[in-house]
Amino acid sequence: MRIAIIGGGPGGYEAALVAAELGAEVTVVDRSGLGGACVLWDCVPSKTLCSTVEVVTWMEQAPSLGLTTEQPALHIDLPTVFQRIVWLANAQSQDVEKKVAQAGVKIVHGTGRLDGPHEIAVDNGERIEADAPTDGKRILDARQVYDLKSVPERLIVIGSGATGAEFAHAFNRLGSAVTLVCSRDRVLPGEDADAARVLEEVFERRDMTIMKQARAASARVTSDGVEVELVDGRVVEGTHALVTVGQVPNSADLGLENAGVTIGSWGEVPIDGVSRTNVPHIYAAGDVTGGMMLASVAAMQGRIAMWHALGQAVAPFNRDEVAATVFTDPEIATAGISEAAAHERSLSVEVLTLPFATNARAKMVALEDGFVKIIAASRTGRVLGGTIVAPHASDLILPLSVAVHAGLSVSQLAQAFSIYPSLGGSIQEAARRLMGR
Repeated sequence: MRIAIIGGGPGGYEAALVAAELGAEVTVVDRSGLGGACVLWDCVPSKTLCSTVEVVTWMEQAPSLGLTTEQPALHIDLPTVFQRIVWLANAQSQDVEKKVAQAGVKIVHGTGRLDGPHEIAVDNGERIEADAPTDGKRILDARQVYDLKSVPERLIVIGSGATGAEFAHAFNRLGSAVTLVCSRDRVLPGEDADAARVLEEVFERRDMTIMKQARAASARVTSDGVEVELVDGRVVEGTHALVTVGQVPNSADLGLENAGVTIGSWGEVPIDGVSRTNVPHIYAAGDVTGGMMLASVAAMQGRIAMWHALGQAVAPFNRDEVAATVFTDPEIATAGISEAAAHERSLSVEVLTLPFATNARAKMVALEDGFVKIIAASRTGRVLGGTIVAPHASDLILPLSVAVHAGLSVSQLAQAFSIYPSLGGSIQEAARRLMGR
């Protein structure tokens, strides 16, 4: 079977790998580099930046652990930091391309578009991007930020979703006076409210300014910096502004209409649980579907598409099992449904929040902020979701993600062995307390 895939992001290349494993003849058409926006401009670069600035936190904690240095000042060579980040992103893209090529997938570099229901035309056209009020020097987007040669003195971050919060955290740690402009009543409006509250407290303790209910109307360059005007007329001044106000599906100029594929009002391509569009033999995965714009979601949608297309048994995609992380310090990791979602659906649940303050390992590493939260069904004890706020919560969330996917109960989670002392032990303790209920 011949399969053609437009786009080499996580949805595209994971689909290609599955198809190749199942013996299909696969071609991926990609115009920017395999790995897509996730690897080249978004997830890998921003998380590398967040990992780099962890060193700042370690140095701050050193005196309280009895460790001192004769040269406490930290020098930040931003071009070197960003050079490493860009190099790692490109290297990761090359690793993905090598892996896909070794699987027997043909890779065509260029822009692909559907030309009728069964053919793809390829050329070398420009990449289509969403409009943003940026000039690449003072007013920046999440790609242009890596061109900075020095740490901004006063940075205004517009947008308090995951990307905005991560950049605000990173530049605050690098020494910028950061103002985070939130259009809602808190940062990370889509995350667990208790987790967002912890992060706000940490941000404010580190002298970050958080402006709530503040929607940006415009940004303009001044003689010595930038001004961001809010809808209510207030003006925020800084040396630089970073725009992180979300993404839109990149479905333009793919020839979808020629193939009869339905496109939504804002460019999204509707799909069913196995990633099919309204045209049965055309599938879509990733950000173009307009759903949860996460690399893990795109990759799973791509795998499901190929398993289904090539006749394998497959369960439909279930968004109630998705795990995700905001890579701030501390990190916020979630799995399954949130406490708010459970209440919105009128589900009968038990919720337990266990602060890390009583955890022995947390005391050893001077962890002052964070918690484990588990949401379980009242009648059966089945784990429906959970939240972890802690350094490296992205690693700690896996047991809860497995529990949600496998339908485990808090009793089963509580009876598994955990390491003492460990941060993961708090997951088991929380499950044990819920089991007692």
